Amino acid sequence: MKFASSALLLVACSSFSNAFAPVKSGFGVSNKISASKPVNTLFSTAEKEAETYEFTSDVGRVMDLIINSLYSDKDIFLRELVSNAADACDKKRFLSITDEADVETPEIKIRANMEDNTLTIEDSGVGMTKDELKNNLGKIAQSGTRAFVDALGDGNADVNLIGQFGVGFYSAYLVADKVTVITKSMQDASKAYRWESEADSSYTISEASADDIEGTSGTKLILHLKDDAPAYLEATKIEELLQRYSEFIEFPISVWKENTEYKQVPDEEANKDLEEGEEPKMKTVPETTEGYEAVNNQKPIWLRSPKEVTEEEYQDFYKSAFRNTYDIPMKHTHFVLEGQVMCKSILYIPGTLPFDLSRDMFDENARNIRLYVKRVFINDKFEDLLPRWLKFVKGVVDSDDLPLNVSREILQKSKVLSIINKRLVRKSLDMIRDIAESEDGSYASFWNNFGKYLKVGIIEDDRNRDEIASYLRFFSNNSDEEYTSFDEYIEKMPEGQKAVYYVTGEGKEKAKMSPVIEKLKSRGYDVLFATEPLDEIMFESLRSYKDVDIKDAGKDTSFDDDEDSKKKKEELNREFVDVINYLETTLTGVEKVSVSDLLTDSPAALVQGAYGMSPSMQRYMKAQAVAAGSEVGDLDNMNKVCMEINPKHPIIKDLAKMVKGDKESEATKDFATLLFDVAGLTSGYEVTDMSSFAKRVMGMMSSNSDGSVSEAEVVSEAAEEVSEAAEEVSEDKPDEDEERAVEAELVD
Repeated sequence: MKFASSALLLVACSSFSNAFAPVKSGFGVSNKISASKPVNTLFSTAEKEAETYEFTSDVGRVMDLIINSLYSDKDIFLRELVSNAADACDKKRFLSITDEADVETPEIKIRANMEDNTLTIEDSGVGMTKDELKNNLGKIAQSGTRAFVDALGDGNADVNLIGQFGVGFYSAYLVADKVTVITKSMQDASKAYRWESEADSSYTISEASADDIEGTSGTKLILHLKDDAPAYLEATKIEELLQRYSEFIEFPISVWKENTEYKQVPDEEANKDLEEGEEPKMKTVPETTEGYEAVNNQKPIWLRSPKEVTEEEYQDFYKSAFRNTYDIPMKHTHFVLEGQVMCKSILYIPGTLPFDLSRDMFDENARNIRLYVKRVFINDKFEDLLPRWLKFVKGVVDSDDLPLNVSREILQKSKVLSIINKRLVRKSLDMIRDIAESEDGSYASFWNNFGKYLKVGIIEDDRNRDEIASYLRFFSNNSDEEYTSFDEYIEKMPEGQKAVYYVTGEGKEKAKMSPVIEKLKSRGYDVLFATEPLDEIMFESLRSYKDVDIKDAGKDTSFDDDEDSKKKKEELNREFVDVINYLETTLTGVEKVSVSDLLTDSPAALVQGAYGMSPSMQRYMKAQAVAAGSEVGDLDNMNKVCMEINPKHPIIKDLAKMVKGDKESEATKDFATLLFDVAGLTSGYEVTDMSSFAKRVMGMMSSNSDGSVSEAEVVSEAAEEVSEAAEEVSEDKPDEDEERAVEAELVD
């Protein structure tokens, strides 16, 4: 059974005046009477005094719940016990300083004994007296560490202690069925004592030999391992756990190891008949040595002043901590958070996109932030330390104030966490700003690797949206191969331009083909290229930048024209009213047709209404509808396009003549339909019926087989080229499954 940690503690801490007295019955808590006293009651029909009883606890059951419910992983026991040993060493060091005593640096030793099936964890820390044994180990959830810190009062002493020598100690029973503790306090004339318990309702304390403890004081934990825990007798397993959880413990940690080396020695048997002058024959023999070997040689550089750490040390730490030998971080920041929350941290922006994120930009198994409490590794899966749009940022966070649950495996929601989160986001944005302002051109590499994450930040981070927007980069119609920012775009806007315009397309070259760009070029406006489906969602969230609206050029765009321009447009609409009515009647999927005086080279363009979706977004939405088993037709009906025609183009003039001459003929209908198809292809839409499209083109080509050249033939040839280009686009189209997966996650 799993209970909440707070509930367990409430049960564990209730009425422990006789905590380890055996109780025969009860499921966690029984209702046996241990004391009674009369109190008044509000609800008594007989107007008699109610009797009040105290709960008594089945300590064995409580112990079982604490051991088997608080911890989800047996490996945690070593972290907890080593942390307690580090506490004892830290306390001894502090008391030695206050007493001005000259004491050697405390250390921690771990040794496995296969013959006895025991694992021993020994520290040369402060040790415990008999009374402290009773208080620290005889009362569940009693914290010797916490009591020590409380005793310091308001002395502002810098004492680095973590954990509780209460619940944490009992994690030993995850792997042991019996625990022996031998300890000797550093207090003068203290004796050594032995504490033993099998996690039942009792424990024993007896005097021990002072020789059992090395040095003047310390504590030795002997775990009598269970039959299913033989792995913890292997030195390699112990080293692995120490590297994971206790790599940065301040005090030396050593593991007893058996090392075998092979040496060359003279072969006495072979050299019996050795003649004078001959070289003696050698043989290889194994030589086995035993002894303690230090395992925590890596120093936590985040505890040092940034002025004392070299660039090489920062890079070496990054490569070691995140197991990335070949990557050189692009930027790092080292800071200390003081005030309401104490926190020390180092953050890195990688030089390249990590491999796990290249497959899934929000990979749940990717580990980016390593959380430490007092240099003890807690976890690297806390999602609330950084928002997911900063998933690519790596680093360590070491805090004294994070509210962990009793087993230290779960980070709890709190104001402390919120403060740390804001500071980490702030520091990450500062690093991005520094890269953007650098003159070495490194920001282009950053954008290519992590630009998608900033776009997600626009969608999800309301607080920092405006700042993130300043770091966005796009190709534009005027920027050639260089990226442009919103600030650069706005700075170059001609007088009278009141919005930032963008056009969607699958890649820069495809976006450049869009006829709607002609409308803006004719006014001297630049156009940003939104080449990913994510861009459209991002722009919907952004809407404006520094009070300048952001608009999709592929939608029905209106400009503040003067009276003469408006009158001219009205005259053109009246002049081509027959063509407009014919197109609106003949073409399916067209909501309205209008004349545009801004198109220059193209005969027509397709645009969306104010609430329509771009062609690329429509393709993704259709793919999702198919995957979900929905009807695609409903989506088509919701996104009817608007068609704009160029009255100056010869093809539109020819169409006007054909409508006036014989608008009922198939030739006129094919001509109008082909015009619509070509406009759709160049605007980024797909021709749904490619077979009919090809027949229309070939029909127009054959109708002019007498060798004469007409406008219709020119159109048919151009359409054939566009058709071939469309087929090439279809063949070269990127893996839509992967893009749909990313898009689906973002939309959700």
